[in-house]
Amino acid sequence: MPSLPKGPPPGSFGLKVMNRFTALNVFLYRRTGGRIGGTIGNIKPIALVDHLGAKSGTKRTTPLVYTRDRDDVIIVGSQGGSPKTPSWVFNLRANPRTTVQIGNEKWEVVAREATDEERERLWPMVVDTYADFAVYQARTKRKIPVVVLTPAG
Repeated sequence: MPSLPKGPPPGSFGLKVMNRFTALNVFLYRRTGGRIGGTIGNIKPIALVDHLGAKSGTKRTTPLVYTRDRDDVIIVGSQGGSPKTPSWVFNLRANPRTTVQIGNEKWEVVAREATDEERERLWPMVVDTYADFAVYQARTKRKIPVVVLTPAG
């Protein structure tokens, strides 16, 4: 198997550029209701998922590919097939009540990881939305988390 591309190391110039790009994407998405930032290259559709840092309590927003399952929004903690689970997954585990924005709509949700049975049903749907999720799963030994965002009641 080919080696995985590595993300920029902590504190590096590359990481600072990537973080600024993400912040710009979030800003433009919010200002335009998703007309700008609702896709990134050929990656679509994009939702903005808010989350509180599990340790820091800092509010963060991450643009993520999503799939709909009735009223639920489904997101995937792939991190490109990295052996590490993305920090937003840990943040949602610690603080599951949050908000999601798709286009102009923003609403409160409660996050939870899909059960094994749900994941089995949802995985083909998320791969249909973004085929690279299957590639990412093949790159890593960890079971990539599928997170269900259910409207808060």
